[in-house]
Amino acid sequence: MYDFSLTGSQKTYLRGLGQRLEPALKVGRAGATPTFLKELQRVLNGDELVKLRFLGADRDERAALCTQIADEGRCICVGAVGHTALFYRQQTDPQKRSITLPEPRAETL
Repeated sequence: MYDFSLTGSQKTYLRGLGQRLEPALKVGRAGATPTFLKELQRVLNGDELVKLRFLGADRDERAALCTQIADEGRCICVGAVGHTALFYRQQTDPQKRSITLPEPRAETL
């Protein structure tokens, strides 16, 4: 599993960015195949944020696929609505990052 946590406000920020994205990949009936996961890695390395579209999967299958893709793809599912899901993985090299996450807010007591 990808060891990177996001706050609620950071996930909200990423979902806002994802509104303007077109689905970069489509997950068919075969699910998360090795070829699909390899392509996901390529897209995440370049863009950090990727929108997926599920084809021919019911609600329970989509939820299971989101978990599987996050685990095997070493990324975080920041949101899933209907037949689309949004995944994020921060670029390891700070110079190559295209998304600047908002700083976590300090908790007020």
